[in-house]
Amino acid sequence: MPQPKQSSLSLRTYLAVGGLITIATIAYYWSLEKPLAGVTSPPSVPVHVAQVQQRDMPVMIPVIGSVRSLHSVEVRTQVDGLLLELPVNEGQLVKAGDLLARIDDRAIVAALEQAKAQQAVAQAQLTAANVDLQRYRALGELKAISGQTLDQQIALVAQLRATVQSHQASVAANQVQLSYTQIRSPVTGRVGIRNVHEGSYVQSNDAQALFSVIQLDPISIEAALPQARLAQLQALAARLEQSPAPMLAYSNHGGALLGEGHVALIDNRITDTTGTLRIKGNFANSQGLLWPDQSVVVKVHAETLPNALVIPQRALRQGAKGSFVWLIKEGKALPYPVQVTYSDAEIAVVEGIQAGDTVVADGYSRLRPQIGVRIVEKNDSGVPPVAKGGA
Repeated sequence: MPQPKQSSLSLRTYLAVGGLITIATIAYYWSLEKPLAGVTSPPSVPVHVAQVQQRDMPVMIPVIGSVRSLHSVEVRTQVDGLLLELPVNEGQLVKAGDLLARIDDRAIVAALEQAKAQQAVAQAQLTAANVDLQRYRALGELKAISGQTLDQQIALVAQLRATVQSHQASVAANQVQLSYTQIRSPVTGRVGIRNVHEGSYVQSNDAQALFSVIQLDPISIEAALPQARLAQLQALAARLEQSPAPMLAYSNHGGALLGEGHVALIDNRITDTTGTLRIKGNFANSQGLLWPDQSVVVKVHAETLPNALVIPQRALRQGAKGSFVWLIKEGKALPYPVQVTYSDAEIAVVEGIQAGDTVVADGYSRLRPQIGVRIVEKNDSGVPPVAKGGA
């Protein structure tokens, strides 16, 4: 009888194991099919976008420049004497011809009067000698005097005429010296800090000037560009005769606009020690934002790219194969290669896309090819407008 029990137990064991295997198999396939039935597309990525613009784009060359006054004058005395008066204040705006300083002129006035008196004496002697000469000529024709006497009188007249001319020169020299006692401004500008005060004794050989007068409006900016820009600058120089090239001056990179001017001159040679080419621009400066010897960032309008495709600089991305943009097509993002022909801090000029295309300007960190996007904000241009006279 033990044998049938063992057979019955083995049968039940096999049935139980087979049932477990069947359940496990069903559960396995059910687990594979359930996710497929419930698969959903990944959530759309929120992005900011901009449209590709087509427009004429000015190419601006940024460079560090220095502000230079067109007229900077160190005011010095040309005569020795006591400084009697300084009728202008430090920092005052003066016009050309305004009185800046007055020096004691009494000694020069006295010398001038003495020279005038000596000139008058010599002139009287010359007049008398000329009268005598006329008499001697008449007597000479009558053979009443010797030829030697007539010749001596002619020589005396010539000598006195030279004496008169000498005294005239002395008078003129003293008048010039007298004019130096009143120092007038040669330019319109601003008075600097004084180095002397009323009552000081000044001399023409003093190492230190009285003060300076510097013209502020108009004003110039000088900058040095690398010789790699020579071709652009040569083309720019050829266009200067037809139309001025705009220049913009900023306080720093990305800073406030200080002035708008134009290129006045491109130097005639490259500096061999630095390998740079100097340029100079003139700026109106009625508000006084540009100050002599100030360092500024200058942008020079070198050329204009016609019908350029423009996108925001932030839309441009870099990959292993070069530059690309995320292009929006049918609600999905696609990486699209582009060629960059010009760029600055705000915009990029590219090739390879079309005007009106929509590109991602921000929010591309979670993008991958063919992923859906949700436009959060759309800027029709996404590109800052061209500034007056440049970009």
